[in-house]
Amino acid sequence: MSLTVAEASDLFRQPPARFLDVGSGEVAYRTVGTGPDVLFVHGWPVSSATFRCLLPHLADHVTCHLVDLPGAGSSRYPAGTQLTLANHIHSVRRVIDLLGLSDVAVVGHDSGGMIARHAVAGDERLRALALIDTEQSTGVSWKFKTFLAGRKVPGFGASLGFLAGKPRLRRNRLVLGDAFVDRSLLDGEFDEFFLRPLHSSKEHRAATMQLLRSFDYRFVRELGDLHREVTAPVLLVWGEHDKFFPVQWARDMVADFADARLEVIPGAGLFAHEERPAEVAAALLPFLTTGR
Repeated sequence: MSLTVAEASDLFRQPPARFLDVGSGEVAYRTVGTGPDVLFVHGWPVSSATFRCLLPHLADHVTCHLVDLPGAGSSRYPAGTQLTLANHIHSVRRVIDLLGLSDVAVVGHDSGGMIARHAVAGDERLRALALIDTEQSTGVSWKFKTFLAGRKVPGFGASLGFLAGKPRLRRNRLVLGDAFVDRSLLDGEFDEFFLRPLHSSKEHRAATMQLLRSFDYRFVRELGDLHREVTAPVLLVWGEHDKFFPVQWARDMVADFADARLEVIPGAGLFAHEERPAEVAAALLPFLTTGR
């Protein structure tokens, strides 16, 4: 393993290698590894640092392209920028264009998986698509729907920011506790990279909430049709105990695609790739390095 766990984390503590202008801001861009190209698309409310635990397992085999979408991580965006799912979809397409990726696998987690499908379905440059614990064509779970309902409550953002900064409170299943099987993982680097900024930065919190408020159920309703447009192989990687996107619905979703299979990760929840990185990487590697 040429990239250590500590080095992978430090990659996100340093300024990005460059910024890519995607129109709705500038995404922070980092790259590590060698081999076939793989683009990673993060979800909400995190950044590309969420993939740090996977990088030591992947970097010797694939070139990992990591971007922070506008409003997340180290990205830059002018005041008044519309931080929306629609703009994130455009940003992913623009990144592929700007990097000249003509044969690329895409890995998307959480809302990043939904964004990725809207961005690359039907794109001939797509070599393979890996989806980790993400929105499902089978519908929206009560857990996810309940969380989304909060975005319309006055002061929801401030309350979430406050709770994110309180270790004991954020572990409550009604807050963020159900994101992990091992709730202690909400501390440490997850706190450093994602929760602390949400708690301490008013600007970051406003950007995070703006994106959440842009969530439109039509993006979920359109997934079934999008899946039929994906001709590249698809791998679904799912935490066995994901409370937001039930694994049974993932099993049902396999049939949507022309060529898809499911790998279930025991002892993991919504953030399977952070909770069980070695197991997730073992599932991903043969898939990401195989030709179309």
